[in-house]
Amino acid sequence: MNKKLILALVISALATILILKATTTELTWQAIKNADPFYILLAFLMQVLFWILWAFRLKTIARSLGYKVPFFYTLEVTMVGMLTAAITPSSAGGEPVRAKMLNDRGVSAGESAFIVLVERFLDAVFFATALPFFVLLTGYGIFGLRVAAVFLISLIIFIFILYLIFKDDRNMIWIAKIFRKKKDKIIMELINFRQAALKLKEKKKDLAFFLFITAFMWSFGFTIPSFILLSLGSDHFLLYSYTAQLIIVVISLIPLTPGSSGLAEFSMAYLYSKFVSSELLGILVATWRVVTYHSNILAGTIVLNLHLKKRLKVLVTNLDRR
Repeated sequence: MNKKLILALVISALATILILKATTTELTWQAIKNADPFYILLAFLMQVLFWILWAFRLKTIARSLGYKVPFFYTLEVTMVGMLTAAITPSSAGGEPVRAKMLNDRGVSAGESAFIVLVERFLDAVFFATALPFFVLLTGYGIFGLRVAAVFLISLIIFIFILYLIFKDDRNMIWIAKIFRKKKDKIIMELINFRQAALKLKEKKKDLAFFLFITAFMWSFGFTIPSFILLSLGSDHFLLYSYTAQLIIVVISLIPLTPGSSGLAEFSMAYLYSKFVSSELLGILVATWRVVTYHSNILAGTIVLNLHLKKRLKVLVTNLDRR
């Protein structure tokens, strides 16, 4: 993990330095000197709210399936997931970690995997709905429409494949045969996964509530660049910024670098250059990355260490009792 973390931070730092070198002027230093810390504080608050809402969504999905997982534990799961997502391509490492931590809390492996998949499904529905709407609303251009179209088509294909796999019990048995030695256990967890899907399918009000939380969660995160711009004495460009953030997250799904480091910075510089003055572009990208990406790594590392210490203490206590 240490090597991946260092690689992610190095790539992110190099990309940010390149953008800063290309855009920094005397006006940039003047803007930094006169920056309003109140708006920077609000930007950090939006990131904290993003974490809290993610943890709350995780808790409510588990509760809908009959599991009472404490909020502070789901917050731990969220933060450790954020850390692993930050050091894996396409943020893919966050899902297995969250599923494992839920399983450690007594949620079956199949249902843990389903809960994590529901999280991603909710995100996908939000982006598939919001991205075309905001691109058309702001007239962001053909690039935004292409990103929206590719994402929507990919989502439809993914949902269709899942439907084909889980519509019939025989398909799950066929999948389980691939694992041979653990075939029976895999079948059992696939059945748990399918039953969880059928259970949640009947709870349409819960699904609507999850989507409501998802929309608020991402919206809090997407206001962060606007608050940074306000701190630098610029217009907030809220609608354009919101649209750009939607596009950046979708682009960040491309599995090229750990935590999309480099890709996210250059994507943001390109998209924001259309409406933000060049002298503010570099410092905007740098501050945004600190508030969102680097804070995920820092907070996630702290929470992971506390979580491991707590687990070690429980292990030692159990050994002493024996």
